Amino acid sequence: MNGVIDLNADIGESYGLMKSGKDEFISPHVTSVNIATGFHSGDPDSISKTVDLALQNNNSIGAHPSFPDLQGFGRRFMEMSKASINNIMTYQIGALSAFVKDKISHVKPHGALYNAAAKDIKIVEPIFDSILNFDPEIIHVVLANSVWEDFVKSKKVKFSREGFADRAYTDDGQLVSRNIPGSVLKNHDEILERVISMALKGKVKTIKGKEINLQIDTICLHGDNEESVELAKAIKEELIRMGCEVTKMTDFID
Repeated sequence: MNGVIDLNADIGESYGLMKSGKDEFISPHVTSVNIATGFHSGDPDSISKTVDLALQNNNSIGAHPSFPDLQGFGRRFMEMSKASINNIMTYQIGALSAFVKDKISHVKPHGALYNAAAKDIKIVEPIFDSILNFDPEIIHVVLANSVWEDFVKSKKVKFSREGFADRAYTDDGQLVSRNIPGSVLKNHDEILERVISMALKGKVKTIKGKEINLQIDTICLHGDNEESVELAKAIKEELIRMGCEVTKMTDFID
């Protein structure tokens, strides 16, 4: 039983006249936020507005960098050199940092970049180097049970192992591709049950029904609609009721 958990949400994903997500509703129910930095969504206005929102709700503020893929919302893999991956990471972390009065707390890559890092050390290395070189105190948010986690464990850095409330898992602890039916969970009772299991027992059921170990520090909640906001509220309340301390990752990751 972990006893302490961070709840994070990906926010700030509006762009220009396009408004996306329910940021103002999800932010009060999470402890950390990952703000889009312009390459999959987000722009200077949305970054500024979202930083202010996060500060109002005492959220830990993190960057959510992506492959440069606005049309595909950062969900398409792109072949890039290590140097280019390092540069796009540094560029986007810097963009968010310019709007944050204090230092940002963490970095969590988005979409295809995140999924690639979970499986490929060649992707992990430039991501890791860019974060470390920008600020060695920044927390690296990584997919739990991945080669990415193994890599950061071997380094003297702060890292937070992430689990997902509404995403299905394979038997080897990877996220099921969004192209596969059942990859995104919809049943609120099922989501609530798996969050409790991950946070308090360190276990999760896979898409095939197998129970696997999954030690996590933070859980990703999505706030795309009113229903998911209510679910986020219920998750936080139930975790606290079960005796889990829900607090931002900066409070316990060292």
